[in-house]
Amino acid sequence: MTIRPLALFLPILLLLTGCLDRQSEEPSAPPPPVEVVAYQVEARDVPARFEFIGKTVSSRKVEIRSRVEGFLDKRLFTEGSMVEAGQPMFQMDTKPFEARLQAMKAELAQQQARLENARANLDRVRPLAKKNAVAQKELDDALAAYRSAAAAVEVAKANVVQAELNLGYTLIRTPVSGVSSFAIQQEGSYIGLGNSLLTYVAQLDPMWVEFSVSENQMLSIRQMREKGLLLAPEGGRYKVEIVLADGRAYPHKGEITFADASISEETGTFLLRAEVANPDKLLRPGQFVRAWIEGGIRPGAILVPQRAVQQRGEGSYVWVIGDDGSVEQRTVTTGPWEGKQWFIEKGLKDGERIVLDGAQKLRPDSKVVVVQPDAETPPAQGAGS
Repeated sequence: MTIRPLALFLPILLLLTGCLDRQSEEPSAPPPPVEVVAYQVEARDVPARFEFIGKTVSSRKVEIRSRVEGFLDKRLFTEGSMVEAGQPMFQMDTKPFEARLQAMKAELAQQQARLENARANLDRVRPLAKKNAVAQKELDDALAAYRSAAAAVEVAKANVVQAELNLGYTLIRTPVSGVSSFAIQQEGSYIGLGNSLLTYVAQLDPMWVEFSVSENQMLSIRQMREKGLLLAPEGGRYKVEIVLADGRAYPHKGEITFADASISEETGTFLLRAEVANPDKLLRPGQFVRAWIEGGIRPGAILVPQRAVQQRGEGSYVWVIGDDGSVEQRTVTTGPWEGKQWFIEKGLKDGERIVLDGAQKLRPDSKVVVVQPDAETPPAQGAGS
């Protein structure tokens, strides 16, 4: 009774097993193509820019000092204000210098009187000496007295000039236009050799921007130029764009005017200096700014959006789209970046297409269909470092 139902069920079980085996042997349908956004690679000449942190420095910072000793009488400027070249800033007490000048003028008059007397005596002795009416010694003495008196007059004249200069030095002027600092000495102070510094004046137009370039950066730029990856501007005239602390671009571009001849032993960097116009006095000494060096060209450079570059343990890679819609995972060597774009130093060629969006769904054997070209990536403006 128990064997008959099993005999009836066994053929059905074998029939079902055979159907399942035939189904497992049939190939599975390929997955549908992955929809992606593509980016067309284009090699072109791109302006090269290198970013550094700089500091503004006055192109001419002058110490305002007293040239004479005496008491400081007045301060003639407002501390921290703009001053013009030749503007009076301090007044020393003039009375001692006026008295000195009068004394020197009196001494000059006295020496001139002695000179007239010596000249008159010489004029009397000279004819008598020709007639042998007086001894030769008298003529020699008269001539010596005249020459001595003439020399004394010249000394007295020099003393008068020096006294006039000293009197003029009591009014202390600035030799440059710029912004003044605070007064170091106050009215009533005695000014001598040890405390002659009164204030500073910093010229604001033009302004200097100083920044340092590391030895590694200099060697890297030199290597790029040797390989033809970077072309210097004509005559080596690099321009400098200044970006202020709030992110605004400074309206005037400068030019590199000085490069130090040696590496600083303290910092291991080269000092570079750019000169930039500052007519509106927007820049002040001591500001920290970003300095972009411009003028170089990266010939035949390849720039791609940063989001197209993926990362893995071996480095960076992109998905390259073939003509048949297949994709290839290709390792690339990235360089500096600019904005939202990245320089590709090695791994891509002009005209190739890469996946911009949709890469997270891809596998090495995937097929893709391009649904939208990239229309949002802006043109490259330059190369940052």
